[in-house]
Amino acid sequence: MGGCFIKRFFYYFGSTVVIGFIIYLGSLFQVRFADESIMDYKIMPVVIYGTIFPVLIGLLLRLPKLIIEIKQNKQWTFDWVKFIGIGLPSFYIIAMSFLPFAISIKLPEINMLESPTFQIIAGVVFGYILLDSLKK
Repeated sequence: MGGCFIKRFFYYFGSTVVIGFIIYLGSLFQVRFADESIMDYKIMPVVIYGTIFPVLIGLLLRLPKLIIEIKQNKQWTFDWVKFIGIGLPSFYIIAMSFLPFAISIKLPEINMLESPTFQIIAGVVFGYILLDSLKK
């Protein structure tokens, strides 16, 4: 029993360290993109990165449990109710923070540059729910 506990502990602790390091590197890149956008007057790299990076964090947060589930011999399913109920609204928030910068059509926008907290949370939730909807 003790060996299983230690193995699980190091698996989760190692995953946490790796995810934390990726988040640290990602924040360094975000600062770099922001500095370059100020110099070049190009905002799209910051908007794209600010949209995609939280989704990747959400994917990474669910990945350790998904790896454990992959090792089980069960049938794969997709929880459409969870994805539609949680994933699509969070995707809408992400899209409305990105699309006004990407296309010239006037859309109801959620201004990502003034307060990105809402978009960051929606991105993390979307990434997590995307993998969590996969069930074995």
